[in-house]
Amino acid sequence: MCGIVGYIGYREAYPIVIKGLKRLEYRGYDSAGVMLYDGEKIKLCKTKGKVIDLEAKTLNEISTNGTIGIGHTRWATHGVPNDVNSHPHVSNSGDLVIIHNGIIENYAPLKVELIKRGYVFHSDTDTEVLVNLIEEVQKKENIKLGKAVQIALNQVFGAYAIAVFDKKNPDEIVVARLGSPLAIGIGEGEYFVASDASPFIEYTSNAVYLEDGEMANIRLHKPIKVRKIKDDSLVDPYIQELQMNLEQIEKGGYDHFMLKEIYEQPSVITDTYRGRLHANEGIIQMSGVEDNLEKFLNAERIIIVACGTSWHAGLVAEYILEEFTRIPVEVEYASEFRYRNPIINRKDVVIAISQSGETADTMAAIKLAKEKGAFVYGVCNVVGSSISRETHAGSHTHAGPEIGVASTKAFTTQITVLIMMALRLAKAKGTLSKTDFHRYLQELEIIPEKVKEALETNAKAKEIAAVFKNSQNCLYLGRGYNFPVALEGALKLKEISYIHAEGYPAAEMKHGPIALIDEHMPIIVIAPKQGHYDKIVSNIQEIKSRSGIIIAIVTKGDTQVRSLADYIIEVPETSDALSPLITTIPLQLLSYHIAVMRGCNVDQPRNLAKSVTVE
Repeated sequence: MCGIVGYIGYREAYPIVIKGLKRLEYRGYDSAGVMLYDGEKIKLCKTKGKVIDLEAKTLNEISTNGTIGIGHTRWATHGVPNDVNSHPHVSNSGDLVIIHNGIIENYAPLKVELIKRGYVFHSDTDTEVLVNLIEEVQKKENIKLGKAVQIALNQVFGAYAIAVFDKKNPDEIVVARLGSPLAIGIGEGEYFVASDASPFIEYTSNAVYLEDGEMANIRLHKPIKVRKIKDDSLVDPYIQELQMNLEQIEKGGYDHFMLKEIYEQPSVITDTYRGRLHANEGIIQMSGVEDNLEKFLNAERIIIVACGTSWHAGLVAEYILEEFTRIPVEVEYASEFRYRNPIINRKDVVIAISQSGETADTMAAIKLAKEKGAFVYGVCNVVGSSISRETHAGSHTHAGPEIGVASTKAFTTQITVLIMMALRLAKAKGTLSKTDFHRYLQELEIIPEKVKEALETNAKAKEIAAVFKNSQNCLYLGRGYNFPVALEGALKLKEISYIHAEGYPAAEMKHGPIALIDEHMPIIVIAPKQGHYDKIVSNIQEIKSRSGIIIAIVTKGDTQVRSLADYIIEVPETSDALSPLITTIPLQLLSYHIAVMRGCNVDQPRNLAKSVTVE
C-alpha cells in the first residue's frame, strides 16, 4: 500500500518524484504530496486525490526547482483522506519532513506524551507523531538525524517504510523499513528511494533492498551506510542488478495495464516454465525443489498460506498436489493463520504465495511457521522481495511487473509453478504413472498456445459484458479444479466493477444460493468437458428451472451445455488439472469489459492497494 519516492543528486528532483509517484499509482492511494528543497527552503504541496491533481496544485502553489525531493501516495489508515492528513508531514520546528508507509500502532500514547511536552498536531495521522518523536529525540539528545531516527524507531511498534529529511543537514535523506518494502537506487552522484524499483529504472540498474529492521543514511557523494535499527550495528549492503526494464512497466498501446497483462499471459507462462520444463526429455527441474526434495517427500502435510488471488491459486494447488502426490494439503488465509494458534509441526512444509512478495499477513505467517520449525517455500513474482528473502527456498514466477491492482497474470503463473512442483514431487514419489506424467508435461508445454486461443474470446466477452454491465449481483459456479476459478472470477468482478459477486462450488448452490436465483440473476458457470461435466449439467438444469440467466464457459464444440445456456464462451480443451489456466481467461476479460463500460478505474479500483503491506 502507498508509495514512497525520493531523490537526492544533481538533477531536478520534481520531475523524477512526480513520474515515480505515477508509476506507483498501482499500489493504491487516496492522496498525494511532495516536498522539494532548493538549498534554502522547504517547499511542500499535498492534496487529496490523484497524482495528476497534485501536479496541477504544485505548479500553481510552489516553485519546483531543487535537487532534493520526496513524494508520497497515501492510502488512509489513521485519519480520513484529505489535504491535511496527506504526506509529507513536517515537525513542529519545520525542520524535519517525513513520508511513511505503514502503521505506528502505539502512536496514541506517544502523541499524549508529546502534547504534554508542548507539541501541537495538525493532522489525525500516526505519521505526524513519528516525525515529532524524531524531533524530540534529536533535541533531547543533541544528535544528528540518523541517530535520532534509530532511537525513535526503537520506541515505536508497528510497520513502516520511511524517508526523513532535515533542513539543518540538507545533503542527506535517512530511510528505514520494518514490514514495508524500500529500495535504494544507486546512480553516479545520485541516489533514488522508492517502494519498488519502477520509479528509477531508467536512471540506474543497481539497487539495495533494505531488509526488515534496517535503516540507511543516504548522503551526497558518499557511499550509503546501512545499519540495524535495533542496535545501530553496521550492515554490508548487497547491491542487486535490477531485473525489470522500462518497456515492461509501460502500457504498450493497451488502454489499461490490466488488459495488457491479460494478453501477456501466453508469454509469461512460457517464461515461468522456460528452463524448468523439458517435456520431450520428461524432466522438470526446479532448483528450489531439487535442493530440498527430501523435505517435500518426508512432509506429513503441506500448508499453503496466501491472500486474495494468491489464495485462489493455492486452492487450485490443493487439488493438484493431493491428486498428484497424495500428500495432505491445507489452504489457509494468511490473515487468519497466526491468530488462530495453528498446529504446525517440524515435518510440515509451508508454501507461501504472494505476487509482490511483500504481503504483510503472509510475511507474518512465514515467520510463525519458521518459529515452529516448519520448512517454508515461497512462490512469488518479485526477485529480491521480502518473502523471497525470508523463506528457506522458493520459486519465482517470472510474470514480470504486474501494475494492474487486480491480478491476472500473477494467478496463471502461480498455478504454473505449483503444477510443476506437483508433477516433480509426483515423479519422485511414484504417485503418478509415467504415462500420465509425460502427458501432463506435454500438455503444460502447449498451454500458452491454448491461452492465446482463449484470448480470442475477447469480442464475445465484450458482447456479453454490454448485456450485464448494470447487474447488481452475480453468481459464479464451478466444480473440482474450477471451483477456485469461480472464486477468482467473482473476485475480479467485485474488485474492478464494484458489482456484488460470489463464487460457489456448483453443488453447494442448492444449500442456500439457489434462493437468490430469478430472471434477473446472471450466473456464470464454468463447465469444461473434462471433470465433473454431467454433474454440472444437472446444476445448470436446476438454474434453468428457476429462470436464472446462464453464461457458460464451455469446451469448444460443446453441444449439451450450449442447448441450456443463454450465452456461451468457448475455450480450448485441456486436461482437468490444467483447465484453470484456460477457463480463467474469459472471466478476466468479462470483468475487464464490464468495469470499462461502467466507467470504473480498472487499474486503480477504489479502496484497493496492489500490495497490502499493513495488517
